Amino acid sequence: MEKNNSISSLIRLYDLHTSLFPNVIDGISDKDAHNRLGTKANHVAWLTGNLVQLRCMLAKAAGLELEPKFETFLQHFKGIQDGVTYPPLAEYRQDWDKITPVLRSKLTALTEEQLNAPPPAPIPEMPSEPFSVIIGFFIYLESYGIGQIGLWRRLLGYEAMKYPE
Repeated sequence: MEKNNSISSLIRLYDLHTSLFPNVIDGISDKDAHNRLGTKANHVAWLTGNLVQLRCMLAKAAGLELEPKFETFLQHFKGIQDGVTYPPLAEYRQDWDKITPVLRSKLTALTEEQLNAPPPAPIPEMPSEPFSVIIGFFIYLESYGIGQIGLWRRLLGYEAMKYPE
């Protein structure tokens, strides 16, 4: 159990996403990661980068400076760009693995007062929200992104994502 009860449920989801992320991208080729199957949907490479970017943005809001290697592809909520080759999934995974433990440590150390106040570095799109609401929203976005990649796995002919044992 985390020291802070109001953040403990969010940390459990954070930890679940931490373990689902490598599973959901596991085995997807970089070529397939760019396949949009003739749609305008965000492909796996963009979705994967977006998940890393979300963790970086949350870290920044918490007062940490953890910049991913490939921030320029996604900074400022930049949408998918046609004709762009995004970084390999393995490189996004390296950023994820670097950012995740540092951010988790910061989140678990937050006090009730900090959770109920705006974050140390407010997010312009959510200027007056308490930090706990922002954390919850970012974790929700992670769920959404992991779910989309899970669907792409099946659409691209891969096995379903494996859940941690």
